[in-house]
Amino acid sequence: MIQHAAPTHRSNFCSARLILLCCLATLYLQATQITEAAIDFDLDIQPILEENCWHCHGEDEQESGLRLDKRAMMLKGGDYGLPTLVPGHPEKSYLIEVVEHRDPDMAMPTDGDKLPEQQIALLRQWIAEGAQWPGQMNDKIAYAADEVPWSFQPVVCPSVPDEHEQNPIDAFLLRKLRQKSLHFSKPANPATLIRRASIVLTGLPPTPEDVLSFQKSCETDADGAYITLIEQLLESPHFGERWAQHWLDVIRWAETNGSESNMYRKNAWIYRDYVIRAFNEDKPYNEFLTEQIAGDVVGHGDATGFLVSGPHVPVATVGQEPSARRQARADRMDEILQTVGASALGVTIGCARCHNHKFDPITIRDYYSLSAVFQDVEFGSRYPELDERHPRREAAQKLNKEIAKQRYRLRDAGTWQEDWAGYGEIHFPSATTNAVRITFLSRYIGLDELEIFGLHDLQDNVASSESGATVIAAPGMEVLRNELWKVNDGEYGTERWAARVPQGEKGNPWLEFQFTKPTEIDRIRLSTNRENFFDTDYLTDLKPFNFPKYRIETQTADGTWQTVAESEKNSQLNKKFSFRQDALQKLQRLIAQFNTEGPRPSFVGRFKTPGPTHVFHRGSPENPRDEVAPAAPLVLVGDLQLDSNASGQARRKAFADWLTGPTNPLPARVMVNRMWHHVFGQGIVTTTGDFGFAGAKPTHPELLDWLASEFTEPTIMASAHSVRPWSVKHILRLLVTSRAFTQESKPEEEALSIDGTSSLLWRFPPRRLEAEVIRDAILVASDSLRPELGGPSYRIHNVKKRYAQWQVLDNYSEETWRRMIYQERMRRVDDCMFTAFDFPDCGQVRAKRPVSTTPLQALNLMNSPFVMSQSKLIAERSLENTDNNLPAALDRCFELLLTRQPTADEKAAVQSITNPKDLFLVCRAILNSNAFTFLE
Repeated sequence: MIQHAAPTHRSNFCSARLILLCCLATLYLQATQITEAAIDFDLDIQPILEENCWHCHGEDEQESGLRLDKRAMMLKGGDYGLPTLVPGHPEKSYLIEVVEHRDPDMAMPTDGDKLPEQQIALLRQWIAEGAQWPGQMNDKIAYAADEVPWSFQPVVCPSVPDEHEQNPIDAFLLRKLRQKSLHFSKPANPATLIRRASIVLTGLPPTPEDVLSFQKSCETDADGAYITLIEQLLESPHFGERWAQHWLDVIRWAETNGSESNMYRKNAWIYRDYVIRAFNEDKPYNEFLTEQIAGDVVGHGDATGFLVSGPHVPVATVGQEPSARRQARADRMDEILQTVGASALGVTIGCARCHNHKFDPITIRDYYSLSAVFQDVEFGSRYPELDERHPRREAAQKLNKEIAKQRYRLRDAGTWQEDWAGYGEIHFPSATTNAVRITFLSRYIGLDELEIFGLHDLQDNVASSESGATVIAAPGMEVLRNELWKVNDGEYGTERWAARVPQGEKGNPWLEFQFTKPTEIDRIRLSTNRENFFDTDYLTDLKPFNFPKYRIETQTADGTWQTVAESEKNSQLNKKFSFRQDALQKLQRLIAQFNTEGPRPSFVGRFKTPGPTHVFHRGSPENPRDEVAPAAPLVLVGDLQLDSNASGQARRKAFADWLTGPTNPLPARVMVNRMWHHVFGQGIVTTTGDFGFAGAKPTHPELLDWLASEFTEPTIMASAHSVRPWSVKHILRLLVTSRAFTQESKPEEEALSIDGTSSLLWRFPPRRLEAEVIRDAILVASDSLRPELGGPSYRIHNVKKRYAQWQVLDNYSEETWRRMIYQERMRRVDDCMFTAFDFPDCGQVRAKRPVSTTPLQALNLMNSPFVMSQSKLIAERSLENTDNNLPAALDRCFELLLTRQPTADEKAAVQSITNPKDLFLVCRAILNSNAFTFLE
């Protein structure tokens, strides 16, 4: 018998290795077959999707807003906005990320079992080959009809109903009224009409004399008198003040940043005055939008205050932690997008910051593409670019000539220093050098920016990092704040670099700037407050920084240093040149005049070179995903034909052109609806700030589209009034001359049972006046309203520390008796009176102010110091107008406050007043009446 030897360990190992090699070869052959053979979607891909995905992400159910049974829906992605597949790029496709279980929280399928590697390989190859899907190869992201709101559809001008009405607005309204068995009310009386029109168009009530004159004109030609009145009101400078306030409500404009520090925004009022001028001039609305988005491109730099009108957290208060700074930057960008979306588009763009919009077809990718449009915008101040005809630019040109004359006188008299707003400028004889060193004769130095200018290019800062210059500091300096590169990064504001000589050591701090080539220079600008960011007059314990004494040296060709300016020698130069002191005094007076009358650093935003923009997964800047190019929302055909390298100006100008272009239906619809709201008390779309699915549908959709068409392409009365397209005054003229506007506001029981809110306009809907109108009307009645237009805001607050809360003053002086639009707007501060009347805080978009009724309103109109003092002035005026005849003075109080005589009941109510000193009590009572606080 042959005996077999027992198998050895070595033979077992060889057998196992042979089996393993066979398995690997099989897997390799399978993988080779997969990669070599073209993917067949029906055989290879659809079974994987159908078995593992479609039950949660198919036709019947779309968890997380994701649908995987349509290629277009996969391109779109789910709620988080990440495209499920990116044809040709499996590494960018979210489908591969989840099936490979890279993130345990987002692993798919959800039962925990990972797909076999062979299936994942098939999916990767399918995407790499272009994600071929028979019958579904349209790469455009598709939106079903029920996914697009009515407002996103093109504007189609409807035919005017044949209702025999002179004004097309009335024809549309009357057709709807008749469907409900309703009709217009009878015309309002002249006294009611003039008050209504005056308040709607100018925010001011008419004087009693205006009312009498209008009533007399109506006796002979009522229609002609009313048309004349409307034209006078539209041309009044107070028109712009009234309608600018509506715009400022929407964009949340204020003069503090609203953060914990709530710091003051220097000269932010310049943007407010731009808005007032724009409405007074009837600037076409498309130009108005363009200038606010790209005003630095088209010569209206004061208009870009629009972009930075919302609240923000200043960089200086964020700290140095990089992640905190990235988050703060993302928050600032979100404020810009909210402003643009709410004001121009009537959509809530911010809802797509972390995921696709829950209601509207705006994706997270749309959000960050729109963010890319504004990547060059930063909150801060700059000298705004102004039109050649702007009065400040004209003043600057005139003063610059005078300043140049004084500088010419000083050219051979050594060095001198000029004190400008926010910086000092040192002039010295020109020198050609590779490097400049400035030594400060102190132990401490703090700089926002240091600029060096060439002789031949007056605006070229050769010390900037952008020009290639580098900066070094004296060795051993103790840095107190920020890094050294901040002093020449071209970023102005509060990001100051500060350092000092360490305690116990000798020496002085110095900075050395090295150029890329020999450069001829003749002046240096030193700044700790480069754009006058801090209002040092306002912040009482924040003193202006005075630079220490200095010595400026330039490096010669042989490497030695030569002094070109030294502050300690200025007094010696004054003695040496007899004319020098006089020239310096004249020069400084001219500079002071320039700072007042010429362009000034204003909080209208500043611009920088835009960097790349990425989609932030779930809104977190710590989780950037795909880079996106500048674009508007895709559903609105928002391809701007820009790449990621486009300049900031090109991005914003392209967006402005798209925004006001013929393919965008939203700006015209939103604006005419907003005008309707402010004329009639509520819009055709009652949710004036939301034209999406979450908003209300229009009560009169055809009328809204007719108004939008008439706005962009006017036809009615266009030639008679030389109306241009996008004329705000044209639409308002149509609204206030309609029967709907000129009818009575009296209620009818039967009509109220059908339309209790008067939304169909069977009567003019009465409403309470806004806070500003109430206050301004009181000043008109007392004859105290100051007539000044524009300029710095009047102050009603005080503050003792930079980060203290703003405190409302106890008593307002006569300087505050201007229109309320000129009152300084501080976020998060109650003005102790008119906030009770729903005066907005400017923290939230207010396309439509809330209207509340509280006891505090009556208390403020009865007992506040403002009302008490103004009531006494009204009483004194009434007595003076009537030669101290008390019965006549009582009637006069009603005339001044209500623009009418008292009724019999009102006369009876005030008969008990027998002492002229008590007349102010009557005024306080009238101020609390509905007749004063309501528009009827």
